Amino acid sequence: MSTTGDSPTAGPVTTAATASPGSGLLAGRTILVTGVLTDQSIAFHVARLAQDQGATVLLTSFGRAMTLTERTARRLPRPAPVIPLDVTDEHDLASLVERLRAHTDTLDGIVHAIGFAPASALGGTFLDTPWSDVATALQVSAYSLKSLTVSCLPLLPRGAAVVGLDFDARVSWPMYDWMGVSKAAFESVSRYLARYLGERGIRVNLVSAGPLRTMAAKSIPGFERFEQVWAERAPLGWDVTDPEPAARGVVALLSGWFPMTSGEIIHVDGGFHAVGA
Repeated sequence: MSTTGDSPTAGPVTTAATASPGSGLLAGRTILVTGVLTDQSIAFHVARLAQDQGATVLLTSFGRAMTLTERTARRLPRPAPVIPLDVTDEHDLASLVERLRAHTDTLDGIVHAIGFAPASALGGTFLDTPWSDVATALQVSAYSLKSLTVSCLPLLPRGAAVVGLDFDARVSWPMYDWMGVSKAAFESVSRYLARYLGERGIRVNLVSAGPLRTMAAKSIPGFERFEQVWAERAPLGWDVTDPEPAARGVVALLSGWFPMTSGEIIHVDGGFHAVGA
């Protein structure tokens, strides 16, 4: 569960071997990764694994988070530029391609790991949240998948992939409130993007991860309740401190190994989604 930009497994996950830039699942590809804040975030591990698999990685951040993202970027295997981007700013979106062209002429993949909900939209006050705060949550957490992707279209060739980070929105979750609604909208946006971008040969998919102790999770009241229920019910177990399984799912979808998969939600949650109470 991530409201940012940004999972126990049955046992420890082995870190992927580092590939040279000319080898690996993403060899020769350039990937734009949003939502990297700390090295606990799924987005950071996506960026790290993407580089391990031969990709050139570009990051985005904005405002006061820029410094944090730049500091975290230095922990990647190779330096990655951080490009300013506020997905709610039309000027930023309109000028994004120009800023990206300073680093690349092509984007082979986009990772959407952006989300935000005001405090009034979380924590059990669902019935009292004002529209202005609901609108903010929806714009940042759902509509931005469309706005970011469309802004990057001039750089996306056939075969490009867009992958978003999701949290299962088929049911209501305690305290998740309007972020849960935003995730439901996010899932729908991804399906419509898959429909309209299919003729361009661009795939759009989501990875629905189990709860993880990211910086974003700290802003969700009662997060520990998610940890407890996952520990009890996930058939494969679940480690809330290990983002790598979810990151691997994202990297797989960015690669050419899913050439005819679009509009899909891949669950990386220890199997929790498949079992009843």
